[in-house]
Amino acid sequence: MKKYKVNVNGTVYEVTVEPMDGAAPAAAAPAAAPAPAPAAAPAGGEKVSAPMPGTILDVRVSNGQTVKKGDILFILEAMKMENEIMAPCGGTIASVSVTKGAAVDSGALLCVIG
Repeated sequence: MKKYKVNVNGTVYEVTVEPMDGAAPAAAAPAAAPAPAPAAAPAGGEKVSAPMPGTILDVRVSNGQTVKKGDILFILEAMKMENEIMAPCGGTIASVSVTKGAAVDSGALLCVIG
């Protein structure tokens, strides 16, 4: 692995780059911790997960609410951008797993559409 200093808009960052040519790195990096298991969802439901890490700015659905494909379920702020999380299918909200202001990781369960 090689270390470099990168200047981005006046801010200097130190980065480490690993070659992709199949050569083994000089020192093995510690293994990443396994991701936590997602919360259990009702059987047969369509899970809606966070596409990226961020903060939930708005929750626009509640348990038992009927939604159509394309309805806005959540507003997720990531990298100073507001992202609309839309229903991938129509149905009834079986469970909502997050609240307004919650920080979520990529892949975190947001809700289940039954």
